[in-house]
Amino acid sequence: MSAHGGKKAILAALGANAGIAVAKFAGFLITGSSSMLAESVHSVADTSNQGLLLLGQKKAARAADDLHQFGYGRSRYFYSFVVALVLFSLGSLFAIYEGIHKIQHPEELTSPLVAVVILVIAIGLETFSFLTAARESRPLKGKASWWGFIRTSRSPELPVVLLEDTGALVGLVLALGGVGLTMLTGDPVWDGVGTLCIGALLGIIAIILIVEMQSLLIGEGATADEESRILAALVDGEKIERVIHCKTQYLGPEEILVAAKVAVAAGSDISAVADAIDEAEARVRDAVPAARRIYIEPDLFRATEGIG
Repeated sequence: MSAHGGKKAILAALGANAGIAVAKFAGFLITGSSSMLAESVHSVADTSNQGLLLLGQKKAARAADDLHQFGYGRSRYFYSFVVALVLFSLGSLFAIYEGIHKIQHPEELTSPLVAVVILVIAIGLETFSFLTAARESRPLKGKASWWGFIRTSRSPELPVVLLEDTGALVGLVLALGGVGLTMLTGDPVWDGVGTLCIGALLGIIAIILIVEMQSLLIGEGATADEESRILAALVDGEKIERVIHCKTQYLGPEEILVAAKVAVAAGSDISAVADAIDEAEARVRDAVPAARRIYIEPDLFRATEGIG
């Protein structure tokens, strides 16, 4: 994912969520709906999250230094992890608490039609944000399913925005259902039920994000497709006969570390080995441009070492 592409989706979500948050808070103050309050806090959390994602991109752009010699690329993973925590704590837990409270102590809604109008407008804005993120993600997704893209993407921002927008859209429908059922039945407990459902939804999304971002923070290797291309590029069949073992790790969303031990042709002199390694590095970078840091150790193949 290019930083520009991710930033476009983030800015679209930021603008939509900021406007929606203001409208929802106004709706809550007018109607007293707990679903509207939960959705207001949800939108505030989402707006804060977009700011954190932008901050992560800015931090990741810093040049490498003596303390962080491989750069700051993983800052994007860290701030995406913080986003998941914010969504869980500020979004999910608050909504669950508010939903339980409203179910135990239901309160009549004032001008519920105002809430319906605001929620419908919010659905339109969130749809725009979601479609922007989906459009930016589609070239990276390729033939994979959307769930597969979220699980395997090494770029955190677009999966985060996609899940946030999906949760926001479903949450808005739940809030609309809670307010609508309250209007139809005259029983305000439905407003609390809608709020509780929103909290559960946000909790599920937050847990998915926490698991995925934690894995990226620890360090994930190249995808299966990238690894196969790296292994194929390392071997030319003449100067380098085979890969003895190879390890990869993402240092950031757009940078892969490749460390490999390769078997060079027996009897190669130092000059030939150096040329072979330089050529292998060039082939790997052509095959997988994200493989920016490559360390290759030449050796002679011994059957006991195997290929890893």
